[in-house]
Amino acid sequence: MITVAAIISLRNLPLSAEYGFASVFYFVVSALVFFIPIALVTAELATGWPRAGGNYVWVSEAFGKPYGFFALWMAWMESIAWFPAILAFTAAMLAHLIAPIFPGLEDSKLFYFTVMLIVFWGATLLNFLGIQTSGWISSLGVLAGTLIPGALIIGLGIWWVAVGHPTAIQFSLEALVPEFRFDTMVLFSGILLGLAGVEVAAFHIREAKNPQRDYPRALAIAAALILLISILGTLAIAVVVPQTEISLLSGLIQAFKVFFLHFNMLWAVPVLALLALIGSLAGINTWTVGPAKGLMVTAEDGFLPPFLKRVNKAGVPTGMLLFQASVGTILSLVFLWMDSHSAAYWVLTALSALFTVVQYGFVFMAALWLRYKESKTERPFRVPGGNWGIWLVSGCGMLACLFGFLIVFVPPSQLDTGDRTEYQMMLAISFIVLSLIPMLLAHYRRRGIRVWLR
Repeated sequence: MITVAAIISLRNLPLSAEYGFASVFYFVVSALVFFIPIALVTAELATGWPRAGGNYVWVSEAFGKPYGFFALWMAWMESIAWFPAILAFTAAMLAHLIAPIFPGLEDSKLFYFTVMLIVFWGATLLNFLGIQTSGWISSLGVLAGTLIPGALIIGLGIWWVAVGHPTAIQFSLEALVPEFRFDTMVLFSGILLGLAGVEVAAFHIREAKNPQRDYPRALAIAAALILLISILGTLAIAVVVPQTEISLLSGLIQAFKVFFLHFNMLWAVPVLALLALIGSLAGINTWTVGPAKGLMVTAEDGFLPPFLKRVNKAGVPTGMLLFQASVGTILSLVFLWMDSHSAAYWVLTALSALFTVVQYGFVFMAALWLRYKESKTERPFRVPGGNWGIWLVSGCGMLACLFGFLIVFVPPSQLDTGDRTEYQMMLAISFIVLSLIPMLLAHYRRRGIRVWLR
């Protein structure tokens, strides 16, 4: 259940719905080559090196602390690039919520940008007060904003097909197998990103009575639930919203409009928008302080400058939250620059996917390397199959990460991202600049650690 809660998000459904029935193929492939491999290797690493720090500890054990710091920084940048995307989803839900009073806001760039900044900085300042002050928001949001709308959209989708209503997609073997072209497969990296986060459960694996037996069972159940919910939710949107009309931000509301129009209940659309808004606010609140606080483990090893190490009386890393909000604000400018909300949303999703596959690539390499370097270290759970098993699992994961990294730079045919060169340069420059920062910090640490730790 920890795994399911960490991964399932309604925000990702419209993106995968762009593939129609072929989304089933991509979900299954993503599970086989990415989701299950990362779950297996992180379980082995978490039981062998259960100290706080996650991939920082694992990669540091394998290749040294500078590499561990870089991998953890990639995980932090993943969440920072993700923030503007979920903030845009929040703005879209708010626009649909108040559409009866203020129509047309769903097309306003200024409205999106303003709401994104208010929510982001509001969540940042709220978390300054400590986890106890803001924690109840997350609990309420998961129930109201994810479980209720998720169950409703799946139920309506199943009913729509069962009673024989016309569908916007075909359910056939030909439709199941996608068209293997780079410009149509690029959204696959977004599906990989949507399945990230399974390592959260690996941190609790030592609490299992028999990790070697129980964890694979739990993983199988979690994988089945995640795939079932993701696939059914995706198809529920795809059956009623034509592929060419799906909005990556408002696809969920588009589907609800079709369903509720059939029952003459359009008044319920703002209610669902409110629930989705609550869910996205909960997600933002949960992830605002978590990754930033996780990076604080590197402060003990001298990787962070003084302004990033500042902590207030509530134990909140205020310096890192302010830096996080500042970078997120700059990335949010893409919504003012690009003509299409969906295209802007995809650019931020693509950037987040780049950081995601890089950090997981380091984890796969660390798992493989440590199987030989630290072969005698006790691991209550090991990837099945001995050394051949770790090679197979890590190899599949690394190839998936490499493919996900490279294909992101191909503009998707489903979206108008503008000039191809500008799109690629924007992604490359953003990734390079944000990746150079940890390298410079690690270099400065080596050159002047006494000044750094002052």
